[in-house]
Amino acid sequence: MTSPDSPPLVSPSPCPPPPPSLPTSPVPSSPAPSSSSLPLPPSLPPTGEVMVLALGRKKQRVLIVLSILPNLFLAFLLSSDPLITLSSPHHCHLPGPSPSPEMLNISLPWEKGLRPGESGELSQCKQYANGTQSVVVDCQAGWDYKVTEGLKNNIVTEWDLVCDRYWLVPVEEVCFILGALTGCLGLGFAADRMGRSKTLLASLTLSVVFGVLVCVSPYPSIFIVMRFCLAAANAGVYLILYISRLELCEPSLRLISTVLAGLMTVSGELLLLAVALGCQSWRGLLGTGAAPLALFLCYGIPGVFPESPRWLLLCERHSDMNSFGERRNSSRDLRDDESFTELDSEPTPSSRPHLSFPELVHSRNIWKNICVLGFTSFISHGISHCYSSFRGDVRGTAPGFYWTYLLSVCAGGAAWVLLWVTVDRCGRRGILLLFMTMTGLASLILLGLMKYLSENAITVFSVMGLFSSQATASLCILLTAEIMPTVIRGTGVGVVLALGCVGRLSSPLMDLRNHYGYFLHHVVYSSLALLAVLSILLLPESKRKPLPQTLADGEQYRRPPLGRRRRDNVPLLATPNPET
Repeated sequence: MTSPDSPPLVSPSPCPPPPPSLPTSPVPSSPAPSSSSLPLPPSLPPTGEVMVLALGRKKQRVLIVLSILPNLFLAFLLSSDPLITLSSPHHCHLPGPSPSPEMLNISLPWEKGLRPGESGELSQCKQYANGTQSVVVDCQAGWDYKVTEGLKNNIVTEWDLVCDRYWLVPVEEVCFILGALTGCLGLGFAADRMGRSKTLLASLTLSVVFGVLVCVSPYPSIFIVMRFCLAAANAGVYLILYISRLELCEPSLRLISTVLAGLMTVSGELLLLAVALGCQSWRGLLGTGAAPLALFLCYGIPGVFPESPRWLLLCERHSDMNSFGERRNSSRDLRDDESFTELDSEPTPSSRPHLSFPELVHSRNIWKNICVLGFTSFISHGISHCYSSFRGDVRGTAPGFYWTYLLSVCAGGAAWVLLWVTVDRCGRRGILLLFMTMTGLASLILLGLMKYLSENAITVFSVMGLFSSQATASLCILLTAEIMPTVIRGTGVGVVLALGCVGRLSSPLMDLRNHYGYFLHHVVYSSLALLAVLSILLLPESKRKPLPQTLADGEQYRRPPLGRRRRDNVPLLATPNPET
């Protein structure tokens, strides 16, 4: 019997039990307060991993496959420059129905194997009047081409971009690379601010539009401008798919999904060569790559390709998160595909991740990681061209186009396979250090022992350098995506990819200068490669670690100590580790 003034007795309601498949290991329990004054080690927030697991295994793998498929057609557009700008042997078109044998022999320099820019340039760009070499005049009736490799009709043969107009070819290559650089920076930042799904849909739309405009370009100037825009859109699609795929994976799936995407790109590059042999027209080749991208616009349909759950967690969408939590608690199986329906909805226009720019400015560890990985990406992309053209630039015995192209593509495929075998066992940082060391050693051997090496030895070391440089470039992007926090992951990966594009600029710039100064160019890259080996020691290890969400999480990704001690004071490597 209780008095009227006493509070009513309320029986405690039983708490709903957690679902049986709810992962408990990633969620650390709050420790009981103790008298110990030692601070607790910092831990990364596991919310993102839990939300990824809530997708369910089946839906997670379907989304990963959907993010891999566009790479097959992106390879058509991102790797088509060598085919559409390939310059074939040419000579002045001889007027008249039947030129004399003497005139024909003088005007066919390709029989002697001469290259543009050498002693045969006069023969390919001039014609001899009256069959004698004493009277030389400009070509009046155009040029005839002897196409033995690549496309029979590319931009060089269609618009006669040879001799005095050949400078337009390296300009087009430079503009294409600058377009990819612009797309990586601009669309990477947009993915962090507006969301992965919206930016992906916008990039796909621009890729289709500019792909059509490139195919109908009537003049070289319009073609160059459209190619710049197309490269920016394609680079944005590649970047957003890369980070979206990684954010859909738990730690055990990140490497295998990235390797499968890389092998899909290699398959697209091989298929590109087969399509080129079939269509023999640059317009048909680019149209074959741009048209299928229109099919992927269906990713904008609600529920087909949802927004990244890790990005949504940063948008402070409390209503959606509460709805998801109730649905998850009431569900008996986390693999139910409809448990993620609330997160599939588009965020409100005002919802975007909170980014503290003063905190970003003072994030010294994040800036250090971006600088080291960007520098390594720059070296690996730049020196890759040196290996692929070493024999032609130094010995003057350049292999055929098909051999060079297939060698580069197969080296990239082998690099992805070796990364899949070794990276999860030995760690990202250790394998990156190994491949960068191999890249520098191959370069030094080729430069120092060039006079004593046979043709077969030059080929072996060139293949080794090409293989290791491509593996280094691929691993740089993976490591960047894993250690950059979600709030700036698109921007961070975009910066590293953009610096890689800066390294790729060396190829058309050397072509514009007729490959003068190649030896000094290679020496500079070799020296920087050795410096990159030392800087890799500053990087952290991300193997089997959760992806960081905020800037504070990204600051916790510090390099492991060189020895068993928690602290070390090695010059250039002294990074303040958190107290234990």
